[in-house]
Amino acid sequence: MRSDKHQVKKKGRWTKILLIFLLLLGVGIGYSYFQYKQGVNQSLKQLQTNPSKVNYSFNGQKDQYGDTNILLLGSDARGKETSRSDTIMIAHFNQKKGTFKLTSIMRDCYVEIPGHGKHKINAAFAYGGPDLLRQTIKQNFDLDSQYYAIVDFRGFEQLIDEAFPNGVEIDVEKEMKRNIGVTLEPGRQRLNGKQLLGYVRFRHDAMSDFGRVERQQKTVRAIKDQLSGFKTIAKLPKLIGVVTPYVNTNMKTSDILFMGKDFLSDKSGKVDTLRIPIDNSFTEPRVPGEGLVLDINVEKNKQALHQFITK
Repeated sequence: MRSDKHQVKKKGRWTKILLIFLLLLGVGIGYSYFQYKQGVNQSLKQLQTNPSKVNYSFNGQKDQYGDTNILLLGSDARGKETSRSDTIMIAHFNQKKGTFKLTSIMRDCYVEIPGHGKHKINAAFAYGGPDLLRQTIKQNFDLDSQYYAIVDFRGFEQLIDEAFPNGVEIDVEKEMKRNIGVTLEPGRQRLNGKQLLGYVRFRHDAMSDFGRVERQQKTVRAIKDQLSGFKTIAKLPKLIGVVTPYVNTNMKTSDILFMGKDFLSDKSGKVDTLRIPIDNSFTEPRVPGEGLVLDINVEKNKQALHQFITK
């Protein structure tokens, strides 16, 4: 008799615990959705309208190592089909390790584009959207991407201002002002969204695109280091909402939230970066109809890429 009463009490206790857990889970989901929608509405007020987005087909898969690769693109015409991709990056996510790596592919790499012959790699986006660019990377470097995200530069500004009310701390190497809409003085300082965007887009110096790619990677590392922590993870749904109207992607919001949580956790460590082409693997000839290009040693760069993501 006492045993039966004990079992009933134990069962009742676990039922209460389960109900409390489900209640807390429901509150958490509801709060996250509220924060997400608040972020979306905040950006839509800035835009004053819900921007139309081109619907792209994208047939990528996880790579041969089981990693998730996200093709990150910044378009110089902000989503129009005829534009060339201004920035080409691949974010590598290893779910088992919870680690992230970042590869930047310079837009002037002279490679074979399936069905179009040899061109600068950023022309692939103009010819066939993100999927043709994915195919081009796979054909030349033997690496597939499961997702793509085309980022409107205004979304970058909004995200930075929301996540960093006091700005992102960056050491600006030199004075920068030509064609970036702001003037940046040299020295360590905090940059708001507009200033940071100018910093990562600047290329009018002797380093040209090489310097720009280096600054982009440096900025990603700074954002990761300065965002990491529990408080930021709590703000993640709103941050995703803020940037959503500015991003064309085939990723579900739940996927972004899951990967974003891992990216911001202290366990993910620092973000390792790679630039293609690597040093001593290219020449810079002038090609009729293309101008100056980066004529790369494809095999050498392919090996470097695979060593980078598997080490």
